[in-house]
Amino acid sequence: MNQARQCPAVLIAAPASGQGKTTVTAALARLHRNLGRKVRVFKCGPDFLDPMILERASGAPVYQLDLWMIGAQESRRLLWEAAAEADLILIEGVMGLFDGTPSSADLARHFGVPVLAVIDGTAMAQTFGALALGLARYQADLPFAGVLANRVGSLRHAQLLEGSLTEGLRWYGGLSRERGIELPSRHLGLVQASELNDLDARLDAAAEALGASCDASLPPAVTFATPEPRQLSSSLAGVRIGVARDEAFAFTYGANLDVLRSLGAQLEFFSPLHDREMPLVDSLYLPGGYPELHHHALAANTSMLDALRAHHAQGKPLLAECGGMLYLLDALTDVAGERAELLGLLPGEAIMQKRLAALALQAVELPEGTLRGHTYHHSLTMTELEPIARGLSPNGGRGNEAVYRLGRLTASYVHFYFPSNPEAAAALLQP
Repeated sequence: MNQARQCPAVLIAAPASGQGKTTVTAALARLHRNLGRKVRVFKCGPDFLDPMILERASGAPVYQLDLWMIGAQESRRLLWEAAAEADLILIEGVMGLFDGTPSSADLARHFGVPVLAVIDGTAMAQTFGALALGLARYQADLPFAGVLANRVGSLRHAQLLEGSLTEGLRWYGGLSRERGIELPSRHLGLVQASELNDLDARLDAAAEALGASCDASLPPAVTFATPEPRQLSSSLAGVRIGVARDEAFAFTYGANLDVLRSLGAQLEFFSPLHDREMPLVDSLYLPGGYPELHHHALAANTSMLDALRAHHAQGKPLLAECGGMLYLLDALTDVAGERAELLGLLPGEAIMQKRLAALALQAVELPEGTLRGHTYHHSLTMTELEPIARGLSPNGGRGNEAVYRLGRLTASYVHFYFPSNPEAAAALLQP
């Protein structure tokens, strides 16, 4: 019989986005990895870019945790499995510690994982202590480990920040504001790990800088309860699924690929950007990414465009998410006003915006079943096609994304999380 497992763990959170959670989490992961420890890192909430960095830092796969999109039971299973092999579990929070429903604080409280608060110390002295105290005491039942300062200017600055802490709050150290440590960003978040030639040097520099100011001892162990067994069918047994993967299409949850394989599918990865031929497959999965940065090159690869059109004409399944959906449109225009004609399988065009167009968790009731996921994009799509469904967000507000269908083609801005309903995901891709 499976037993509960224990492993040192901490959740890295902050008062708001932009405080440097990913940099600090990556530095901690690389620091402990360089000490010879097996580190497993998780990302709270929906995200594709941060996990790419954290995987390089830790040397292990990074999965999402979330009480709504992933669910408490699946989150527990992932933590329990990680505890069997890891010397340390790190969880990077999302947005501000208490922001959203559910929040990073909700996740920390649910699993009893203590919070390490990261606060940007730029242009700050004693007020640092007030912020730290507020984060620690705002919810009385929140497990709290201590505070770490980011973007510290000098040794004297670090001493001022540490001295501002009251009521026994623990100081975990400070990370300097050196330029060689910070991770560069673009409109959807951090630059992809594969595009940073000096990423390992940045990670090692951050780990060294953090190790010089903090105690590298392990936090207390957290007990992770035994999850309920997960049972999956073999509904995709023998089905060959082509999965787009390159610089233009890289936003894929590792858990999605795991579920497809567990359902029996054989995954064939290909590049719509570089490959001239498509693999012989039964179904296609076009995930999100940055097609707007490569739309002219995608348009120039006419043999691939013809292969994808032929796949659709044969009535084979095709699931496209966000950037994958943009690829299906008649044309895509970037922020500079440059237009490229693309697949033309989905009538309409998209235009990139300089500002965020939508950000929300989503639950979509499809004919195949309800799938959960999220939406996050900077483009606006114009089409006369009527959607078959629209998403609903647990937090309300805008972002009720449309889902379109033409034959076996299903397309939406929503990035679906397949483990939320494996059989519904399988039905979308079954021949």
